[in-house]
Amino acid sequence: MAETASTTHDGSEDEESRRDFLLISTVAVGTIGTALAAWPFIDQMNPSRDVLALASTEIDLSPIEEGQSITVVWRGKPVFVRKRTAKEIETAKNDDSAVMKHHETDADRVQKPEWLVQIGICTHLGCIPLGQKASDPKGEFGGWFCPCHGSHYDTSGRIRKGPAPKNLPIPPYAFTSDTAIRIG
Repeated sequence: MAETASTTHDGSEDEESRRDFLLISTVAVGTIGTALAAWPFIDQMNPSRDVLALASTEIDLSPIEEGQSITVVWRGKPVFVRKRTAKEIETAKNDDSAVMKHHETDADRVQKPEWLVQIGICTHLGCIPLGQKASDPKGEFGGWFCPCHGSHYDTSGRIRKGPAPKNLPIPPYAFTSDTAIRIG
């Protein structure tokens, strides 16, 4: 009888360890299966190739003449690139000490004094200011003018008059050569 109890006891231990193994295996396979099934749904939330391509924009600056501005698109936003004249640079530097809503010096806004790169969206309500074309009104400070609500920006893109609370934003950019920049 003692042998029978011992055998029964050993059999139940084997049965318990088998049950534990099956439970752990089932949970592991279920977890892996769920992860494999969920991966395509998670992966689809990554940005597509065309969106990643818009993450940076390269611009050839060589055709831009002094006093000329161009508009390029970066991440769906207009970016104003202007090769400033010596007079515009001098005016911007002289205005560094002027009273402004959002004070920044001209040197804080440019990497090279002759090149001004800024996002062309008014910081008041998101309009696109005028001033890129030679025939556009440039406002009281010779830079850009937002006709929607009357914001005036200077030759460094700083807000000088009107309801806009901040200067035109500067995107992240770097000179890849003397005649090219990469935005983004």
